[in-house]
Amino acid sequence: MIVVGLTGGVATGKSTVAKMFQQCGATVIDADLLARQVVEPGKPAWRAIVNTFGKTVLNPDRSLNRQALGTIVFRHPAKRLALEAIIHPRVAREQARLTKQAARTDPQAVVIYDVPLLFEAGIDKRVDQTIVVTADRTTQVSRLKKRNGLSRADALRRINSQMPLAQKIPQADHVLNGTLPRPTLRKQVGQLFKRLRLLA
Repeated sequence: MIVVGLTGGVATGKSTVAKMFQQCGATVIDADLLARQVVEPGKPAWRAIVNTFGKTVLNPDRSLNRQALGTIVFRHPAKRLALEAIIHPRVAREQARLTKQAARTDPQAVVIYDVPLLFEAGIDKRVDQTIVVTADRTTQVSRLKKRNGLSRADALRRINSQMPLAQKIPQADHVLNGTLPRPTLRKQVGQLFKRLRLLA
């Protein structure tokens, strides 16, 4: 089995690449999805977030208002670290459990761990290889404005809250350009999947 960390900047096309790997036969574990599951109402992480940030970050149905929470943490780095300290260890445990499960199902599995903060959170130390999906800043901003309805200033704040792509690229084993036409990108993902499968 091989565990591959997949990352990129916000709105670089990382999720699209993850889907393409899944279509090739990889097992994809999505850190954002795990992060949403560990903060479901009533769960320990949810309680810790309410204790730390107050009830203003809740929707009427008691679920987390991710936008309200996002606005707070993207403006205050210390609060972002507090949130990460609540969520990251729980996500890591869940990822380890799902990886073991994938290995039992297929000893030659290619497990793609789709994680935004791969290098920032030191998760690259826990994977065998890393892939960075890139895009130019103009594309990132226009995608964020279209996809999330953000203003240019908010889009830039979100991009700047992450490690710059220029720092991620030299640390990556593989780099994919998320602005390529879909068929070209799909072909590159397919070729990379074959190479990873041989390593597994």
